[in-house]
Amino acid sequence: MPAGVVIAGGYSTRFGDADKAVAPLAGVPMVRRVADGIEGVIDELVVNCREDQRSAIADALSDFSPSVRFAIDTIPDAGPVAGIRTGLAACDHEYAAVVACDMPFVDPKLVSYLLNQARGHDAAVPRFEGWLQTTHAVYRTDPMVRACDDALDRDERRTVEPLSELEYVVIEEDDLRDHGSLTSFENLNTRDEFERAAATLGGDERL
Repeated sequence: MPAGVVIAGGYSTRFGDADKAVAPLAGVPMVRRVADGIEGVIDELVVNCREDQRSAIADALSDFSPSVRFAIDTIPDAGPVAGIRTGLAACDHEYAAVVACDMPFVDPKLVSYLLNQARGHDAAVPRFEGWLQTTHAVYRTDPMVRACDDALDRDERRTVEPLSELEYVVIEEDDLRDHGSLTSFENLNTRDEFERAAATLGGDERL
């Protein structure tokens, strides 16, 4: 099986003072919900984060199996391209599923489908609601690391920029719907979004 990379290094400015990566969503830290969501389709988990986040995230994943490795940002909050690059560079596998830490409803069936579609390509990237979902995608690690390096050298910070150097497939929404739940792409950026999701799950966390 491939690796999984969770991107957790942002400062969560729209979330308030709390770190959304470890915010308890219906009693479970968000980063743990993401890790649990992909556990069955990976055999290595790499978490990209800042050094000051490491202890809290390690606690949230303390009994997670497979084992967890950390890929610490050398420059804190340098953006998602840098985070993806750092996480993928720490992987020992040819392919890795990348998921942002604020996507707690990630569907393992959908991730598995993306992994299958990526074979023979540099990436499989979903398109949902008209947007390429680059932080819920599968990449061949070495080509994507090089493409991220090149994008950062050009001071290009949009996550679609590295794709210009890759041979990738786009998985369209109808195809995604046939192979999993589209709630997989729901991301929680604000406290209001977080509290609505908690209510859906049967909790009522107020940070």
